[in-house]
Amino acid sequence: MNERTVDLIYFDGCPNAGAARQTLSALLPDGSWREWVLSSAATPERFRRYGSPTVLVDGRDVTGEGEGAGAMACRADGAPSREIIQAALRTHPGTRSTAF
Repeated sequence: MNERTVDLIYFDGCPNAGAARQTLSALLPDGSWREWVLSSAATPERFRRYGSPTVLVDGRDVTGEGEGAGAMACRADGAPSREIIQAALRTHPGTRSTAF
């Protein structure tokens, strides 16, 4: 079985990043996701076109919105909900979670 990837993309100071992180912590208590800070030079270019916070499962935005304009901005819809993230993880059964 292939291991799935889960990524949290955000910028420091985003008021919704903490809520996204808390949801991921509840769904993936083993910490099996990566975090990318938009202002960091270590963040790959492919993540720099997403708003903050964005959760990707296997490179797909869990909300279905996809890439944005490339500017560091908060998402108008806030953090993805627990239900939306759970649905995305269920679609990708290789992702380990104890919260389903």
